Amino acid sequence: MSTKTDTTDEPGAAADRGGDLGTAGSQLSTAPKEDVSLPSLGPIGWARWFWRQLTSMRVALLLLFLLSIGAIPGSLIPQTSIDPVKVDAFKTKHETLGEVYDKLGMFHVYSSVWFSAIYLLLFISLIGCIVPRAWQFIGQLRGRPPVAPRRLTRLPAYTTWRTEAAPEEVLAAAERLLKKRRFRVRREDTSVASEKGYLREAGNLLFHVALIVMLVAFAVGGLWKSEGGKLVTEGDGFSNSLTQYDDFTSGPFFDTDTMEPFGFTMNSFDATYERTGPQKGTPRTFRANITYFTGADGTPHKKSIEVNTPLEIAGNKVYLLSHGYAPVVTVKDARGKVVYHGAVPFLPQDPKNFTSSGVVKVPGAQTKDGQRNQLGFQALFVPTFGGKNSGSMFSQFPAPDFPVLSVNAWHGDLGLDSGLPQNVYQLDTKRLKQYKDASGDIFKKMLLPKDQAAKMLGHAGAELTPQQLDAESTMTLPNGAGSITFEGIKTWASFKIAHQPGNGLALTGAVGALLGLAGSLFIQRRRVWVRAERPADGGAGGGTVVEMAGLGRSESSRLAEELAALAAALTTSAPLAAAPSPDTADASAPSAEEPTEPTDSADPADPSEGARA
Repeated sequence: MSTKTDTTDEPGAAADRGGDLGTAGSQLSTAPKEDVSLPSLGPIGWARWFWRQLTSMRVALLLLFLLSIGAIPGSLIPQTSIDPVKVDAFKTKHETLGEVYDKLGMFHVYSSVWFSAIYLLLFISLIGCIVPRAWQFIGQLRGRPPVAPRRLTRLPAYTTWRTEAAPEEVLAAAERLLKKRRFRVRREDTSVASEKGYLREAGNLLFHVALIVMLVAFAVGGLWKSEGGKLVTEGDGFSNSLTQYDDFTSGPFFDTDTMEPFGFTMNSFDATYERTGPQKGTPRTFRANITYFTGADGTPHKKSIEVNTPLEIAGNKVYLLSHGYAPVVTVKDARGKVVYHGAVPFLPQDPKNFTSSGVVKVPGAQTKDGQRNQLGFQALFVPTFGGKNSGSMFSQFPAPDFPVLSVNAWHGDLGLDSGLPQNVYQLDTKRLKQYKDASGDIFKKMLLPKDQAAKMLGHAGAELTPQQLDAESTMTLPNGAGSITFEGIKTWASFKIAHQPGNGLALTGAVGALLGLAGSLFIQRRRVWVRAERPADGGAGGGTVVEMAGLGRSESSRLAEELAALAAALTTSAPLAAAPSPDTADASAPSAEEPTEPTDSADPADPSEGARA
């Protein structure tokens, strides 16, 4: 038995090979054949040329690369759809750059004209690639393996031997063997043709179809999505209506009239922190304990929401984003009437230890004689006070071990009647006057929570007692203009309610793309031919000459190994013939000028090369 693999061809051998292989050397992929003829001049010709370029695989890969590059600014630059406050802050800080970014659509990358153009071109390109490949693949599935080429020796993997078995027996055994190895088999007069590895092309098609599915999923998610944020204080609730959101964005096709009826109430919030060691202050638990319902008359259910563990309600996901503290205050005006009572959410200025700031606006306050005198309070809250003589109002620990509220007061016109929107966390002091003490200094005071004063007196972490701090729970304004009392502390949590209908479809596309890519990378499409016939002149030793050859879509050592395994299995039914005696070989050997078997060169094939049979 002699074997070989491809060696370097002589000039012109490639052209000869194509002619020798014929249909056997036809394409092993579903890639559309390139038409080298240039399009005729004119609109139709140029349109055909543009369509062929757009639907080529290289252009599709280029567009996919551009799409990934175009998505980078969306993660580096603040986006209006996610955080408009950050966008405004960026424009204020970088006026020139912000103007350039605004013109280029960098603050709304995913809905910009240039990103949408790349997206749509990629969508069209993938469809143009897939449709002809799919039809060609279907045609290949319905077709039969091509007949054996005239000269099997020119194929990359080749082996041959002589056997005493009849040609019909060899071909029948080869047919059974190849079918057992899941090859598609075609029997001809003196040869058997087989083909295997169609899942490689199916993987290619699946990968491209999955990309289209992912693009469709992103489009569905962008057109029908909705996303909003809500800050909920402990004990308060939320219902899924447009007026309940603090901020809300949606796709152009989302209908706010069809929002699913559901809601929830935050019963409590659990937050624990590391108290000792080098990781002191590190969060250990963030958990919002809620009671939610679905539908107008839905049954209440208790559930806990943690970071990265959203709650799914009626096709929406409720994410826990952040939390903070909301001091509970009571404000009385000059008449002694309670004009405000409730928890006021304060925004953390120090994300580690939760030093927070906030304002209290009281538009209904009046003087003793009934005149309008709106009150405004600016305050700084620290959950664990650092000490009176520390030089600044700061927190030492994120838990409310020694909470202190520092307050200063304003009076006048809050500007709430102007009709212009105001930030609830900022105080507009243009039409306000600040209260001052008898010496002309700013009137301010540190307050302790009334309901926690007794606990803090014996707290081991508190360096000062309330008496040493010279603080009370109530600050009385000058001239009896009113008072503010620090009643206690509640916790607030910020939630994001997202409706993203394309997520399941995108996951399906991603899984399909991975499966298709794995199939196209690890499955090799190949063809194997077996020829068995007796030499025309009897040959040395007589018997049957068996030839086996393989052709793969790409060069791989696995093809030669597989051919060797098939040849070894076939020798059980077509064993090697005994070597002829020297006398017989001399008498029957053909002359060098008349070889019985075609070869690629004047030298016989080296048995040490190529597949081992």
